[in-house]
Amino acid sequence: MKLSIGGPLKLAFRPWVEGLENIPAEGPAILASNHLSFSDSFFLPAVLDRKVTFIAKAEYFTTPGIKGRMTAAFFKGVGQLPVDRSGARGAGEAAIKSGIEVLQSGELFGIYPEGTRSPDGRLYRGKPGGLARVALATGAPVIPVAMIDTEKIQPPGKVMPKLMRPGIRIGKPLDFSRYQGMEHDRFVLRAVTDEVMYEIMKLSGQEYVDIYATAAKRQLSEAAKAAKEAAKKEAAAKEAAVKEAAAKERSGA
Repeated sequence: MKLSIGGPLKLAFRPWVEGLENIPAEGPAILASNHLSFSDSFFLPAVLDRKVTFIAKAEYFTTPGIKGRMTAAFFKGVGQLPVDRSGARGAGEAAIKSGIEVLQSGELFGIYPEGTRSPDGRLYRGKPGGLARVALATGAPVIPVAMIDTEKIQPPGKVMPKLMRPGIRIGKPLDFSRYQGMEHDRFVLRAVTDEVMYEIMKLSGQEYVDIYATAAKRQLSEAAKAAKEAAKKEAAAKEAAVKEAAAKERSGA
């Protein structure tokens, strides 16, 4: 399945890659990437010789009907692992457990430290609960990855993807063995996460924003809602002014 999906992706989009030599030929490793697009989880596995497993919502694998079965087959084919995300804490623990199991099997585990896609192409603060805990619990090296221009291929609201070349930069492995056994120290988790995010920033060239992407999305949503309300009030005020002017004109006639 990986070959059947990865081949057409590479042929159609011709992604360029730098740093493939930093991916170990065998053994566990964590690929920590920025997250610009839904397609990130497809392009990265497509350019690697080894299988890389990402976490995906369980709903992608349990939707009934023909479309649901096709979606489940597609996600399985590109190395997505279903995790029940009902309940924030339970979802986080399930993702950590799944990541540890993948690494203990000697495989590659892919994770997005930002926790969600960037709402505006900038790089946001990494969440320390997942990446750092998995890295310290397993001792696996962390390889920073930067996806380039994938958000331009299929912007939000667009059904058909744009044929263009995305890029992937793979950095040198980071060793956090000095923190082994400290996966419950929040200051250590923060330090590990920030170090990884700094390397991703250098690879991607993105502007860094020191807030969580989820908070940024909420702010953008609230700003859009406020702008919509303001536009609605302005339109109502203009309509009222026109009606008032028309009424005065009629009364003066």
